[in-house]
Amino acid sequence: MSPSPQLARKLRLTDYFTLGWGTMVGVGWLVVMDDWLGRGGSLGAILGFAIGGALLLPIGYVYAQLVMAMPDAAAEIAYTAKVFPAPLSFATGWMMVLAYFIVCPWEAVAIGRIAGYILPGLNSVPLYTIAARPVYLPHLLLGLAATAVITFLNYRGIGTSARFQNWTAFTTLALFVVFVSVGAASGSVGNFPPLFSGNGVFISIFLVIQIVPYFMTGFESVAKVAEEARPDLRSHEFFVAIMLAILVGIVFYTAVIAAVALAARWNTLRTTPLLTAVAFQQGIGSRWIVRIILAAALVSLVKVFNGNFVAASRLVFALGRGGWVDRRLSTIHPRNQTPSIAVVSTGVATAAAMFLGQALLIPVTEVGSVASATGWLAASAAYYAMRPTGGKRLISALGIVIALAMILMKIVPALPGHFNRYEWMALALWVLLGIILSAREKAVKRADRTR
Repeated sequence: MSPSPQLARKLRLTDYFTLGWGTMVGVGWLVVMDDWLGRGGSLGAILGFAIGGALLLPIGYVYAQLVMAMPDAAAEIAYTAKVFPAPLSFATGWMMVLAYFIVCPWEAVAIGRIAGYILPGLNSVPLYTIAARPVYLPHLLLGLAATAVITFLNYRGIGTSARFQNWTAFTTLALFVVFVSVGAASGSVGNFPPLFSGNGVFISIFLVIQIVPYFMTGFESVAKVAEEARPDLRSHEFFVAIMLAILVGIVFYTAVIAAVALAARWNTLRTTPLLTAVAFQQGIGSRWIVRIILAAALVSLVKVFNGNFVAASRLVFALGRGGWVDRRLSTIHPRNQTPSIAVVSTGVATAAAMFLGQALLIPVTEVGSVASATGWLAASAAYYAMRPTGGKRLISALGIVIALAMILMKIVPALPGHFNRYEWMALALWVLLGIILSAREKAVKRADRTR
């Protein structure tokens, strides 16, 4: 018998960095900058991302240790399976699928919104309305086209996907340096106020920290493709890629918020679509900077779409391989060496979810934050239970505390910015879907055993 096909082993350190950082940084800095500044004010938003990002360093350290010890596509599923009961392992994996998958339709929807700003004629042919947000036919077609391209790239092979990720990640960084430098040089400190929102200093920063897990989810995606490393890749390079992704992510977010606050009086632009682009246009007095920003946003959009798609499809593949969901999802294409059925399924689900339109954007941020923090909590707890020695045990304990705090700040009703009923409903539906799929697979196994 010929051996079963295996995932291709082609990834290098550069690929892991661009996947980790590229999966983290999308177009939130353009599409929902008004929400960030509204939550925290200029300085509150900067401090929120700086503090929230720094709090992720212990969690990044834990992931680096785990992926070096267990380079498994199952990632959190594999880590928790070592020390915890199997149902908890599945629940962790299912929540992390949500954390990555939910970004994919978010980006597919965002491409229509950005394109509509560039070409207003695309904001036409409304098909229906959800939560007072119209869904336009051209937006839908653009999102579906982007989803098809990303699905095709990932079906073809991890090498193709990695090259695409590298090109888009470094192009985004180059464009970012251009527009932030020009904007900061042309701006004024007098545009910064109000430094904090009307809720006070602490609440302003707190409300921003709440959403940081969503916008900085991605560094741990390195673990999902650990099986696809080149044979000559040294294990410590996983550590370098994860920590570098977090640090560059912190610099990116804080710098772009500061640049927007310097460029124009942002508080007068709160109701303006794509506040970032408008602020730079007003600050510099020229349209060319907007073209740079929108180019960076479009490149970044497809980059983060691709990165989250890779991570989500690998977790779906791992759940199928572990027998938690339909085992056909663990199929590996014999020539492309990709998890082909998992890739196609992720693409179809993304296309279906994007029909929710722009009403998806802000609620997704909230639910995605909790899903990410849940996976981080489980990974940190698993590492702690493995009894690492010395400072490693202390860092894992710190990771547990930080991840748990990030969950509680979104689900405790007494805290500002907690889940509303629609976000609870979305989370409950996802949990219910996981229970149904798992129960169905168990029923199939029982039926096979009785034959």
